[in-house]
Amino acid sequence: MTPSQALPAVLDRIDAELDNSLERLFEFLRIESISTDPAYAGQCKAAAEYIAKDLASIGFAPQLRPTGGHPVVIATGGEKKNGAPHVLFYGHYDVQPVDPLDQWETPPFSPRMATLPDGRKIIVARGACDDKGQVMTFVEACRAFKAVTGSLPLPITMMIEGEEECGSEHLFGFVKDNAEEFKLDLALVCDTGMWNGETPSVTTSLRGLVYEEVRLRAADRDLHSGLFGGAAANPIRVLARIMADMHDDNGRITIPGFYDGVAELPADIKADLAGLGLTAEQFLGQVGLKLPAGEKDRLVIEQTTTRPTAEFNGIFGGYTGEGAKTVIPGEAMVKVSFRLVGDQDPNKIRDAFHAFVRARVPADCSVSFKSYGNAPALQLPFDNPSLGKARTALAEEWGKKAVTVGAGGSIPIVGDFKRVLNMDTIMVGFALDDDRVHSPNEKFDLKSFHKGTRSWARILAALAE
Repeated sequence: MTPSQALPAVLDRIDAELDNSLERLFEFLRIESISTDPAYAGQCKAAAEYIAKDLASIGFAPQLRPTGGHPVVIATGGEKKNGAPHVLFYGHYDVQPVDPLDQWETPPFSPRMATLPDGRKIIVARGACDDKGQVMTFVEACRAFKAVTGSLPLPITMMIEGEEECGSEHLFGFVKDNAEEFKLDLALVCDTGMWNGETPSVTTSLRGLVYEEVRLRAADRDLHSGLFGGAAANPIRVLARIMADMHDDNGRITIPGFYDGVAELPADIKADLAGLGLTAEQFLGQVGLKLPAGEKDRLVIEQTTTRPTAEFNGIFGGYTGEGAKTVIPGEAMVKVSFRLVGDQDPNKIRDAFHAFVRARVPADCSVSFKSYGNAPALQLPFDNPSLGKARTALAEEWGKKAVTVGAGGSIPIVGDFKRVLNMDTIMVGFALDDDRVHSPNEKFDLKSFHKGTRSWARILAALAE
């Protein structure tokens, strides 16, 4: 019996086992695996041990692999069948701190079911969505296949880490040091979200990042604005002019060569995005705005996910305390971040930015730069056959076409999967915008957990064919 032939029985098993699946998730959620606080190191190890033991119970061979921080759970299972890909599933068992504790309606590590005013049933606990609940959708799909068929539908290696919430500091070296072990056919990640509660999505791109600090120096000290004003260069004024020059009236970035490597979306993908109907009023209204500030000829969803940006994250200089102090500062500083897409080269963007600034610095001023971040963008090819299979499987479960969307932020380890392991990643998640991820009263919809598990069963069956 092929995985596709077994699928109806597997889905029935998932439905019948929902209560038991929830109890296993709740046991996982009770572990206080806060990775950033050394006081919880023992709890992080306990979470790793829990997931390893659970995977062993469904036929995986798990190991707790040491790193310079919290251990990584590596578990292998399944056999190669009929050319099916060997997939790497990535997730994390660590969670964010719970502060401010007084804003939680119930203790954060005492998971509970609740019902929202609109009737939705939800799971409430720290880690319910990010990422324990999402990890368990995949684990429970594997469990159902094992129960029904006696085996997994294809070979799977699990990589469940314990430091995602504090930067995955030790995972990058771990992956590079063990690259030959993890150079598999395809990576799967469940740490993203749906378009909305009814529309599934596959995240197909992650924006890269260049983060720069610019320090501009003029006089050798702060100057009295009455004595020197009008004659002495003012670093704040100089920086403000340079920064203003970086965008034209249409919102495009004016740094020469900035758009090298930025491709247009395929027409059908752009039509899908337009069909979502996201307006500026809908997106910006939730933060008290209504007018998009990006490229004027682009959809709002393009501006935030598939187009590159240049943003100013902070500007400092002179007197910023209470009251008045009439000075011309000796120096000023600005922090600038660039989100990159497509094949933009972070090093070329950084160098072009430096040249752009230097060309506008007056002769009696000096400028220096400090780099904080440099990571390329990641784009899953739209013609990847696994993407098509995942979209079809999701549509069959949810009854709606699965959209392909870009993520405005970055998941650096997914970039390493591509650059170090030469492996594409299918990112499917079931989080919703109101899941309060990283905030008090984090939740995960019961529907997301249940249908997320069914979705993974469908995807695994499709990939196995």
